[in-house]
Amino acid sequence: MRGGSGTGSPGIEVETRGGTAVVRPYGEMDIARADGFRQAVFEALTGEPRLSDVVVDLQHLVFCDSSGLNVLLDARTAVAASGQSLHLAAPRRQMVHLLELTGTKELFSIDPAPPF
Repeated sequence: MRGGSGTGSPGIEVETRGGTAVVRPYGEMDIARADGFRQAVFEALTGEPRLSDVVVDLQHLVFCDSSGLNVLLDARTAVAASGQSLHLAAPRRQMVHLLELTGTKELFSIDPAPPF
């Protein structure tokens, strides 16, 4: 949702302030939820007005499999071409382990906490 707080897909909130969007997935991210996650992230990246920063707040995500990781990798590729920035914020231990195990941790800017 643009211009304030709101809910994207079930279990995913999107909040915008200024030129930044924060996408907050909750619970578990697996193949059954990956399409909704992809939709929320890419709407934040491509919607109008165009935002300069997209942060994926991972503090409420208790599990993520490769389908969720693929959404993040695809978003990273999209921002590289657009001049926007993508940050991951507050990942839990399982998410950090997934990033390390797949050799993708260094591909992302990881912040200790979301901006809001």
